[in-house]
Amino acid sequence: MTENKHFSDNQFTFREVIQNLQDWLAYFLSKWKILFLAGIIGLGLGALVSIFKKPVFHAETSFVLEEGDAGNIGQMSGLASLVGVNLGSLGSTSGLFQGDNIMELYRSDRMLGETLLSPFEGDKLLIDRFVEFEELDEKWASKVDFSQLDFSIPRENFSITQDSVIFEVAKLIRESQLAVAKPDRKLSIIQVSISSKDQAFAKVFNETLVGKVNTFYFETKTKKTGENLAILQSQADSVRAILDESIGAYASAQDRVPNANPLLTSATVESRKRQIDVQATGAVYQEIVKNLEIAKVNHRNNSPLIQIIDSPRFPLKRTEIRLVKGMVLGAIFAGLLVLFGLYFRRLYQKHVQES
Repeated sequence: MTENKHFSDNQFTFREVIQNLQDWLAYFLSKWKILFLAGIIGLGLGALVSIFKKPVFHAETSFVLEEGDAGNIGQMSGLASLVGVNLGSLGSTSGLFQGDNIMELYRSDRMLGETLLSPFEGDKLLIDRFVEFEELDEKWASKVDFSQLDFSIPRENFSITQDSVIFEVAKLIRESQLAVAKPDRKLSIIQVSISSKDQAFAKVFNETLVGKVNTFYFETKTKKTGENLAILQSQADSVRAILDESIGAYASAQDRVPNANPLLTSATVESRKRQIDVQATGAVYQEIVKNLEIAKVNHRNNSPLIQIIDSPRFPLKRTEIRLVKGMVLGAIFAGLLVLFGLYFRRLYQKHVQES
């Protein structure tokens, strides 16, 4: 019974809730001058933000990526193995770059660094343009003297400071400006977006990054089959040269004994040896050419298809805080901030008075 009585004493009736809300409303209405002043200040701050905050430009590229589909070429001839060709890998795709891994390449330090060191306009590099409009020479003045840094020299000659600057700038772009995603996980369409306050930088950086990553992906994806194809082509050319030489030697041997006496078989020994050389070399050449054609087909099948759908064009899509929107948001934010301040101030005063 005691517990139930205690429980009921701490309940709020509907009338009490209404009365409490009316008290709070009356309190806030009594502070209308403060709230009105906060709204005016918020309007001014919102207007200043919308005027001085630079718009952000978005350069977007979308492309279709279709992985190569090389089939199993089966058991190859032992003759090709004798010449040092690994035909077993011709029909297999590289597991290193399958699926969504190309999206991680766009976020890698290597690709971003190579893009930053690419030309922008004239003798200026993309890294120089980024430092200029982001004003890094002022923000990092205590740590880096950009006037002493020349990013046009070969990368292997970079100092620790230059490498550090490239690393930090790539990190800034990756975390705040770069977006790589699939609009629909069921499709093979990938979208790469660069957001920047500099419209020209966003467009050039996006195009350069997409070109470098897609080229690197294609070359890496087809590297193994390409190397085997080159070896097979070299071997085919070498065996063909030997075959031509053997045919010439066979013809010369026959010319030396044009009308051999059929009763003297020793006179035809050399020509028969040359004939055997021609037949053996021809058989080897035939097998290598067969394997070479199979390798060409599988190399083409293993090559991924990368087709650009949309590329950035001027004027780029932009996002900005317009004047009216900024003023309204500023007034709302300032009003809510003061409202919460008054609310907690009154709670504190009540707590002090009761204690």
